Amino acid sequence: MINWIYQQKEMLNISDFPDETYGFVYRIVHLGSKKSYIGKKILQNTSKVKLGKKELAEYAGVVGRRPSYKLAVRESNWKSYWGSNKYLKELYDIEPKENFERQILICAPTKKLLTYYEVKFQMVYQVLENPDEFFNDNILGKFFTKDFN
Repeated sequence: MINWIYQQKEMLNISDFPDETYGFVYRIVHLGSKKSYIGKKILQNTSKVKLGKKELAEYAGVVGRRPSYKLAVRESNWKSYWGSNKYLKELYDIEPKENFERQILICAPTKKLLTYYEVKFQMVYQVLENPDEFFNDNILGKFFTKDFN
């Protein structure tokens, strides 16, 4: 498997990232055509899990409303993630993973900054204006490649 590269360093574990990293903005490059895809990925998923009988029993006698859920945090699939672009996914089925390079452009500490950095890099690289260089076909689901024709 081709690992993520960040500042010339291979990222193998979540502990390799800077402290307080929420997610990262990445660039996947198809080495054959030199086309790229810029996107974002979070490192940990958070989900609400209903409390069991034993956990609810711990709150017996507590004044006020008892919680019925807890937050469960688990590592996302960032190690095996290859982007969400439809055309890019089709290429993965046809070609070996060695024909692609996965780069981390920047790490972000919050969800809001992660979205900001993703949009910033997509605008700086002009992904919609250069469809022959990028697989991206939209930014935020609001701006599309077809808008520039």
